[in-house]
Amino acid sequence: MLTGLRNLVLALVAGAALNLAFPDTGWWYLAPVSVAVLWWILERATAWSGLALGWVYGTAFMLPHVWWADYAVGPVPWVALSVAEGLAWGLLGAGWAHVRRSGMLDGRRWAAAPVFALIWVGTEQLRGMVPFGGFPWGRVGYAFVDAPVARLAWLGGVPLVTFAVVLAGALLGLAWESARARRLVTAAFAPVVALVLLGTGYLVPLDNQAQTGTLRVGAVQGNVPDRGLDAFSQAREVTENHRDETLVMAEENAGTPVDLVVWPENAADIDPRVDAETAAAVDEAIAAAGAPLLMGTVDYTPVDGRYNTMLVLGTDGAVLDTYSKQRPAPFAEYIPLRSIARQVAPIVDQVTDMLAGEGVATVGVPIASLDREVRVATPICFEVAYDSIVRESVAAGAELLIVPTNNATFGRTAESTQQLQMTRMRAIETGRWAVQISTVGVSAVVDPSGRIVSETELFEAAHLVERVGLRTDITPAVSFGWAIGWAALLAPAVLVLLAVRRRIARRYDW
Repeated sequence: MLTGLRNLVLALVAGAALNLAFPDTGWWYLAPVSVAVLWWILERATAWSGLALGWVYGTAFMLPHVWWADYAVGPVPWVALSVAEGLAWGLLGAGWAHVRRSGMLDGRRWAAAPVFALIWVGTEQLRGMVPFGGFPWGRVGYAFVDAPVARLAWLGGVPLVTFAVVLAGALLGLAWESARARRLVTAAFAPVVALVLLGTGYLVPLDNQAQTGTLRVGAVQGNVPDRGLDAFSQAREVTENHRDETLVMAEENAGTPVDLVVWPENAADIDPRVDAETAAAVDEAIAAAGAPLLMGTVDYTPVDGRYNTMLVLGTDGAVLDTYSKQRPAPFAEYIPLRSIARQVAPIVDQVTDMLAGEGVATVGVPIASLDREVRVATPICFEVAYDSIVRESVAAGAELLIVPTNNATFGRTAESTQQLQMTRMRAIETGRWAVQISTVGVSAVVDPSGRIVSETELFEAAHLVERVGLRTDITPAVSFGWAIGWAALLAPAVLVLLAVRRRIARRYDW
């Protein structure tokens, strides 16, 4: 009884500690320690107790990690999201218990840690896919963008970074387990291997140099009143704010004009293609900057919903290209199971379902100084969290990564800085310069090593003007990312199923 209570308390504490590895604390070195504690409390777990302890651990992590959901939509949806996502760690606990109790690892003590890490990565992959297209927020690899191990993203994307980090934590757990069993060689050597793992990124070369030219990007953060869900009740005010800040930017850079102006998602909720007043504000901004404008709007022309769309407008105001978001956020931009959801949160009836766009997340932008069109990746807001969307856009020829987002509804929570971590990791993974542009911040320009070149604060009108490099090299993570992703999902699934089959065959009581 006392051991069970101890493990329950440790699961709560370790799960909460994992969140401290992420913004806004950013104590990434706590993540391996948290993993080590989870390893310890699952040491003698059955499948059912592993499920329960893992679920508690995952929920204790997700509750503070996505606290911004409480700020945006209230406590009931926040808790429901956290508990549902926490189940992934429950599956980890149950799967690990099956593998450990099956005898598959008997006599293979050093194989246990990589198997544990593999199952962890598999559950991350799974929750990034289901339900409703998945929610890949809070992947452990994102927390390490400032650590050397982040460079592994260039080789194998976020799954490889997560694997290395969790493996390091599992080795710490193995060391503690071995010390208690007086296996002193393993106890002494395992932490050394863990430290070496976290430093392996130093072996990965990252190249920041431009390959196909450079361009000056002007990223405009117009700012939005801090009103939570009411932030966009004044759509024209938001557009005017972005116009006004563009005029300030143009005046300050009159001697060295920009090549491209970028406005964030929802900068013009009233579509300039159908509204003369919005079009006039957009045209004024373009004329002042003397450059094409990439901007976010909402397309209400479909009778059954709306599109979240990025427009490329030429210097004459003509629409040159568009991209509409492929992965609308469930329960935020569209409502699955609406009849049930309204019983939990009546606010869902204020949401007009967003439709999924088609095509790769890229647009073509004419750059006069280069005398050619530049292909730009434009994953919108949460889409930056999805491996395939970013990977496919770069494989399709994107030379620059621009992430337009709207963080206004999340106030001064860590949501925007968590998203910036993802953008930085994508820069490393793809070998591209990246620009995250938000309505309210945090906006930033990031180089291909994940370093922040410049950034804004939350809830301020600001702009960033930086010369960014254009690159065409394809990283291993982009080339083989699809195979790595599926292998990271299927390999642990097969392993766990084999363990279950073995246990059933041997008639273990679980």
